[in-house]
Amino acid sequence: MIDRVKKHFQDEADTFDARVVKSVPFYADMLEALVSVLPFKRMEARKILDLGCGTGSISKKIKEHFPKALVTCVDFSENMLEIAKNKLRGYRDIRYVVSDVRAFDFSGYDAVVSSLTLHHLRRGQEKLGLYKKIYSGLRKGGVLYLADLVLGETDHLQRLNLEMWKGFLSQHLSAKGMNERRRRYKREDRPFKLSEELAWLKQAGFRHIDVVWKYYHFAVFGGQK
Repeated sequence: MIDRVKKHFQDEADTFDARVVKSVPFYADMLEALVSVLPFKRMEARKILDLGCGTGSISKKIKEHFPKALVTCVDFSENMLEIAKNKLRGYRDIRYVVSDVRAFDFSGYDAVVSSLTLHHLRRGQEKLGLYKKIYSGLRKGGVLYLADLVLGETDHLQRLNLEMWKGFLSQHLSAKGMNERRRRYKREDRPFKLSEELAWLKQAGFRHIDVVWKYYHFAVFGGQK
């Protein structure tokens, strides 16, 4: 499954930015929430990891908010990282690492952020294990915040989530594009309930856990070491 996901990101890296705004409602607001929640002063040289960085949109926003941040961009798609390098060419103190998110060493970071990445992990225990690994590597007081897909807590709420998402997609995609996006969702995406995500963060050791932004199927949430 991970190989399939990697292949489609490799193949579609050039069109990712154009497609994501047509697939995720209020995408810019979600990214702003993810970065603005980081508890740092503007000119602090904090060490921040963008996990599954894609084309570098989160890292660019981090550098806009925190110009002296030391940013590490990690992705398993070399093509995505090449686009990120071009997008971020005007910024300093950024390094790029090709890696599976599960294999990365999280030691010494002040913050880990991730957008639309971890819903590709298929098993809850795998995700819990990753949260524990991130927690162990973070510096004291460090934070983990995620922007991702989440399931509704009941069947009714999940149907509502999907109906609202379908309505958004219908405004921006052709019928063929909608069908392809829905097929990919069923084939590759594995979101969990938000309550499960928050419980795993707590089990991993995080505190001050909160949901800072949510719009139906999408949420920004995390906590502090």
